[in-house]
Amino acid sequence: MTSVSIDAAINAKWAEGHSSYSPGTTEELALIGIDLLVKELGIEAAQHFINQVFERYPIGQAEQPQ
Repeated sequence: MTSVSIDAAINAKWAEGHSSYSPGTTEELALIGIDLLVKELGIEAAQHFINQVFERYPIGQAEQPQ
């Protein structure tokens, strides 16, 4: 498995406020993305979107580093 480190500054704004994030790992980045999807789409639509993404990766398929 590949180890990935992230150096990013994310500033998200919406009508009710804003947030700033500095993820350092893929897990942190995923949590931020999911949180923002839920804020934007709502829980059910965000889950549907995420399920569509996971359909690209059949169970048992090992992703090869590029």
